[in-house]
Formats: sequence, C-alpha cells, structure tokens
Amino acid sequence: MNQSFLIIKFKNMSDIRNLEPKAVWSYFHEITQIPRPSKKEAMIINFMKEFGKKNNLETHIDKVGNVIMRKPATKGMENRKCAILQAHLDMVPQKNSDKKHDFEKDPIETVIDNGWVRANGTTLGSDNGIGVAAIMAVLASKDLKHGPLEALFTVDEETGMTGAFGLKKGLLKGDILLNLDSEDEGELYVGCAGGVDVAVKKKYSQEKTPEGMKAFRITASGLKGGHSGIDIALGKANSNKIMARFLMQAESDHGIRLSELAGGDMRNAIPRESYAILTVPEADAAKFSKFVKDYEKMYRAEFAETDPDLSFKASSVSLPARVMKQADQYRIIRALFACPNGVMRMSQSMRDLVETSNNLAIARCIKGQFEAYCLTRSSVDSAKEATAWKIAAVFHLIGATVTLSGSYPGWNPNLNSPILKTMSEVYKKKYGKVPEIKAIHAGLECGLLGGVYPDLDMISFGPTIRYPHSPDEKVNIESVGKFFDFLCESLKSVPVK
Repeated sequence: MNQSFLIIKFKNMSDIRNLEPKAVWSYFHEITQIPRPSKKEAMIINFMKEFGKKNNLETHIDKVGNVIMRKPATKGMENRKCAILQAHLDMVPQKNSDKKHDFEKDPIETVIDNGWVRANGTTLGSDNGIGVAAIMAVLASKDLKHGPLEALFTVDEETGMTGAFGLKKGLLKGDILLNLDSEDEGELYVGCAGGVDVAVKKKYSQEKTPEGMKAFRITASGLKGGHSGIDIALGKANSNKIMARFLMQAESDHGIRLSELAGGDMRNAIPRESYAILTVPEADAAKFSKFVKDYEKMYRAEFAETDPDLSFKASSVSLPARVMKQADQYRIIRALFACPNGVMRMSQSMRDLVETSNNLAIARCIKGQFEAYCLTRSSVDSAKEATAWKIAAVFHLIGATVTLSGSYPGWNPNLNSPILKTMSEVYKKKYGKVPEIKAIHAGLECGLLGGVYPDLDMISFGPTIRYPHSPDEKVNIESVGKFFDFLCESLKSVPVK
C-alpha cells in the first residue's frame, strides 16, 4: 500500500478502534478509558480480572496486585515450551500545564495524527498499554496457533517496580519470557539498566521578608522532558538544573532572597517545568527583569535543538511573608547546581549505549522543608552505586539526609539465548532483514524477574514509541501492526520442550 495513502487514511480517521490490527487497537482504546497512574491501578486490575473471566482464562491476582493468566496450547502445539507474555498495567501521568485532566478520574483522549497515535495534552499510556493490549488480543484469539501461554501483568512499574519486586517464586510456570515494553520496532532487547532512587531532605530556616523588596515568580516551562533513561542521552534541558544555575548567579549578582521553589513531579521523567518565588531589592528590579530576559535568550540558544519552545520568564507577584535564611539559601542552591545530572558514562561494550546516568527529577523548597529526588541508572551495578554515593556526598556537605532505596539490578545480555535465535530467524524470514540486537538504558522488569526466576530465557521488544513519559508521547501505527504480527509468528515458532 502506498505510504501517502496511509497518511491520508489515518488523517481521516478519528477512532483508534478502526485501526489495524483491530483487536489490539480496540483493547488499547478500552485501556485508555480506565485511569491507571502508577500506584492507582485498582480499576485496571479489576478490568483485567473481568477480561480473564469473560475469556474463560485461569486468572490469579497476587498479593501486590499483579495479574496472572493462563491459556492452554492450541491443538498440536502442546509440546512447545510455555511462553510468558509480560507487560505492566500502570502509566506515567504527565500533562501540559494548560491541560485540565485528572489522571485518577479522566480517560485519555486519543488523537490520530499523520501515522501516529498521541494524546490530547497528556501522556498517551502506550508505554505499556500497547503491550497489554497485544497480550489481550493473543489471549482472546480463537484462531492463533501457540503453545501453552502465561500472561503476567505487573503493577507500579513506572515508580518503583513494585509488581516485579513483589512477585513470588512458584507463581509462574513458563520457560520463556517475552517482555513487550520496548519502544523501537525491529529491535530485540537483551539487556537493560538497573536503577536506584536517591531521596534528599533537609529542614531550613526562614525569616521575615526584608523591607524594600519586590517579588517575582520565575518560571521555566516549554521544555520537552521525556523518559529519564531512553531520552537522557539527547541532552534535553532539565528544568531543575537550569533553575538552580539561574538562582546561583541571581543570588551573586542581584541579592535575591528565595521564598519557594518547585520543579518536576516524577522520578523517571526529565522535569519540564520549575518555578521559584523570590525577592530582589526594589532599586534593582528593572535590572533583574533584564537579567531574566538575558537568561532566557541564553538558554534558548543553548537548547535550540532539544527544547525549541523553552520559556524562562519573570512575573510580578505579591510579596511573600517569609524567605529562606541566607546561609541555607546559599548551600541549597549550590548543592542543586552541583548535583550530577545527565549522562555520566557511555557503555564500553555496546556502541551508542549510555552506561550510567542520573536524573535530578524533583526539587522543592516549601515552608522550611527542602527535598530533592533523583533516579540513578546504570547497566553496571558498581557504577550505579558510585553515582548514587556521589550525589549523596554533594548533599551531605550541606547537612542533608540522603536515603538510597528501591535498588533493582540490570539485565545482563545473553547473546546465546535460544529465544533470541528463534525470533531473529522469524523476523528475517518475515521481513527480509535481521533485527537489531540491543540493550537499553531504561529499567525493564526483566532484571528483577530474572532474579526470581533465573532459568527464564528472556527477550524484550515492542512497537515504535516516541517521547514516553511526556505529553508528546506517541506510538507509530504501522509499527504496531508489524509488532503484533511478529509476536504472533514468534508464538507459532516457540521451540519444543
């Protein structure tokens, strides 16, 4: 079919349920109607339970909320190894600042746009809703050939991998695990990064706002943000880092007094917006306003390619009653500025792969409490720990309490994997080319699941998704069809026991 015809066709369609393969898109549509932000998955768990009941599938819900289903082999395929199809139920709740949307109540509004599906001002949830929908389509199919199947739908993958952490031994019976949570069609993933959460807390002193001051609200917005693993190598602006950089010079040159600061809201999303409420001497207000405009010009030049819509503005606000004491302000601003962020090191074994990174995801100074939260990733556990310690050292110097938690391992590549060989052959036979074999700088659940079930032969793949964890998230329509066809062909080719 002609590509231009495809684009015209997609433009004229408004309902994703009309897209092909219809089973996948219909289930994805149903999923978009169910609120499911991380840690708020009760409704989607119940939906999956009802789906299992409707399709006469053996269905279990474990203590942490993971949903496990089983489907017998089709006739003549009983001697095949059991394949576990795995995806996570939760999604990252991010929206544009001007979008009214309650992720705990409102459905996602989908839009078909030039061969892609996106949402209207929010994250789409194709990460990992398309994987969930594909598994549902397989489980509901009456004519697809396959060996014995298990489905594992985990919870809270995005903010702590609670489902994978909580999965107990003995619940799964399968031999092969197909993780459907990767984001480039035509690529097979055999490894991923591990991660650790870094939480920083410190109380600070406040005092009455000095007389003769004028107050401003400084706002960093319009940044692209994105997935803190997949997109970290793109060099996108981090709103917390550009705010800290500005505040350090503003303190030095204009004697600002900081009253409030906040930026970012998800550990695994590059922060897109930050604000600060501060005061400057009235006599310096005009010069300070020009200073802000100069910073915006500088930032827009520095991030012209990655964040072309970057906005850095000052607006007058009412004078706050209290500001941070200068000694605490001095230390906190500089610690935020010094905190490692972005790519720390590239992989020595795989080309163009980030080995170690950090995302300064959240920063807050409100009512005497300073908090900062980072997500540190690495495919090398020792490097992950060293980077987390480096961050801790920066904040220990200002007397903050630092806690490391939620550490999960990476997934070491096995290039001799039998399912990798099988699926590579299937892909080449079907599409005439060899798929790329890769590792990913993101936290897939394979690392944790492999720790509980060390004999699993694992692989991860998926359709093409761009800008996950941001309101720009979109999934390529054609790639969803190829991904699902490949999944079905692979299930027909699962090796015998």
